[in-house]
Amino acid sequence: MNQVYIQPNEWSILEEGFDAEMVKSSESLFSIGNGAMGQRANFEEEYTGPTFQGSYIAGVYYPDKTRVGWWKNGYPEYFAKVLNAPNWIGINVLINDEKLDLHTCKEVLNFKRELNMQEGWLSRSFEAVLQNDIKIKVDTKRFLSLDLDEIGAINYSITPLSNDVNITYIPYLDAGITNEDTNWDDQFWDVLQVSQDNHQSFIEARTMKTHFYTCTFMESKIFIGPNEIITNCVNEQSNNYTANKYQQEIKKDQTYSIHKFGGYVVDRNHHKDELVAAAKTALDKAVSLGFDALLAKQKEAWAKIWSMSDITIEGDVKAQQGIRFNIFQLNQTYLGTDASLNIGPKGFTGEKYGGSTYWDTEAYCIPFYMATKDQSVARTLLEYRYNHLEKAIENAEKLGFKNGAALYPMVTMNGEECHNEWEITFEEIHRNGAIAFAIYNYHRFTEDYTYIPEKGLEVLIGIARFWHQRVNFSTDKDKFVMLGVTGPNEYENNINNNFYTNYIAKWCIEYALENIDIVKNDHISDYIRIKEKVNITDEELASWKNVADNMYFPFSEKHNVYLQQDGFLDKELITVADLDQSQRPINQKWSWDRILRSPYIKQADTLQGFYMFEDHFSTEELERHFDFYEPFTVHESSLSPCVHSIQAAKLDRMEQAYTFYLRTSRLDLDDYNHEVEEGLHITSMAGTWMSIVEGFGGMRVVDNSLSFSPKIPKGWDSYSFKVNFRQQVITVNVSQKGTQFELEGTKEINILVNGEQVTVSPK
Repeated sequence: MNQVYIQPNEWSILEEGFDAEMVKSSESLFSIGNGAMGQRANFEEEYTGPTFQGSYIAGVYYPDKTRVGWWKNGYPEYFAKVLNAPNWIGINVLINDEKLDLHTCKEVLNFKRELNMQEGWLSRSFEAVLQNDIKIKVDTKRFLSLDLDEIGAINYSITPLSNDVNITYIPYLDAGITNEDTNWDDQFWDVLQVSQDNHQSFIEARTMKTHFYTCTFMESKIFIGPNEIITNCVNEQSNNYTANKYQQEIKKDQTYSIHKFGGYVVDRNHHKDELVAAAKTALDKAVSLGFDALLAKQKEAWAKIWSMSDITIEGDVKAQQGIRFNIFQLNQTYLGTDASLNIGPKGFTGEKYGGSTYWDTEAYCIPFYMATKDQSVARTLLEYRYNHLEKAIENAEKLGFKNGAALYPMVTMNGEECHNEWEITFEEIHRNGAIAFAIYNYHRFTEDYTYIPEKGLEVLIGIARFWHQRVNFSTDKDKFVMLGVTGPNEYENNINNNFYTNYIAKWCIEYALENIDIVKNDHISDYIRIKEKVNITDEELASWKNVADNMYFPFSEKHNVYLQQDGFLDKELITVADLDQSQRPINQKWSWDRILRSPYIKQADTLQGFYMFEDHFSTEELERHFDFYEPFTVHESSLSPCVHSIQAAKLDRMEQAYTFYLRTSRLDLDDYNHEVEEGLHITSMAGTWMSIVEGFGGMRVVDNSLSFSPKIPKGWDSYSFKVNFRQQVITVNVSQKGTQFELEGTKEINILVNGEQVTVSPK
């Protein structure tokens, strides 16, 4: 049973009525971020019911020592954890000395929460009857500024409804926080200094081990009605806490407000000895602007983002809300302004997966950022991996690989592998292929070849060397085989000859060889530099080619399909349709042993290969493989529905494509996997964008031109999206009557529509 408490709305996520059972889910769904920091939608005032308090700073992490029962050679020493940072949003509220706490109030009435995605703010309003029978109305609004990305702002207002009252606001900073996700219950933070300067407060803290220096800060202003008042401030302070206390007699129906400005400065951007000065500068800018002017700038900044990245859907509010929620969260998580950052699977919404980088970035996120931002943002994501190449070579060396072979990590913060489940760490090696494919995808889309001779070719060589060493020759098959791997379907571990892994390995080698030739012929100085640096020889390249030419792919003559792995047909092939629904999701109902022996597929695996290398296979081959594998797919990965939606659309199965689209777009809003309280599925949200643009819109790059084969779900009146293709922005409007294209800029562009060449002129 999926949750259905989020109200359908085109531009907002809305919750009406207070339900303590949904607090943790809503803390995830209403999360806010600005690329530099983010936070779950915790209440500002104290809440003593079940809650998952979380505020996070981009790039700040802790190496939590690996906890396993049986250590294996090559295991990472730690699992990187995104850190719950000191809390700056807190405002304790006392009404006639009674603490406001929605968990203990006698009544909570007219509760409404809104995440306004169009303008980038979170609000909450409610009426409450406290234990002392006083009735109040509360209105809050907060946002994390895109313009001043070290700053967040809160407007918190109380109006007494029953009688005159004494109201106390106690805005505070608290560094006495813990992570929900920790292996050893370690203390992650050293508090260095707590200080106050009139209405400003600061906590300087340093992460253990990694030694990131941070300063959490705040300043508050007090208002009665629209007018700021000068009021006495009583300061409180302890070893890891600082607060200001503002007390005022307020008449019935009069509104008493606090504007709180806070946030983080970190030594990634400032000298560690000057963090308080940097915090003061940030506060001065924010306070001089004031809440309303800062909010106006926020609306302008989001309007600019939406002008390029919005997808409009007419005739289906839930579908519209779903895609905008996905686009909004992607932009809250990563904006491409810092080359050292990447996109964690949970973004700033929770701690699962450690907040680190996975192959999701290359396989799913780069297409979104490539088409909705300037191409430099996607290039920055590619450079992130180039900057970690030496670490990838070290990771491979730990597993016994030589000669500059590179194995990129499954999970990382700084290039080191920090995932420690052996069947993933050592065996889910297809991630290497996604990193090479992203280089190809970037060049195919942008036509910018400069990245390859400058940086990308070294990455491709390291990856090709890894694949060349990872295979072994089977005399029985007279082919090169790949043993002991885990494909994208993590419900099969330690299997042999996973089709997708073998296929992408062959492709990576061929793509590296192709680009070595291009660089050798067209970028001679880069070729000489790279050849000397990595010491490639003609004999080595010939040996690579021999592996690529003779790679083994398991195939069933009976079913006329490539097999997901050698032993797939040995399984009891009962489809998902014949599986008792009470057994779903199997990852929460079954033992791991039972899952591994089952035919059930977590996400696209063989079909992932057909998605990435679509032009290598005929539509008939795709249809045959889709019909064979999809019935066994349980879609218990967030990355699964989008690939299937795109392929169903290509096969003109629009009802199925739409069902998969709705599942990927509302995965979190409707909590399909019953885990949204842990955080959102940020990286798969890029797959939702792909479902519309590549699925329904049919966007591809064919023969160096942009190509579309538009289709539309029968319940939609129309939809539209924009793509930035080689510095030209093209708008695609698809309706039940046909498709229109609009072009921004000064020169015309030739595109393909259903295989026919069409010239689009500006405006």
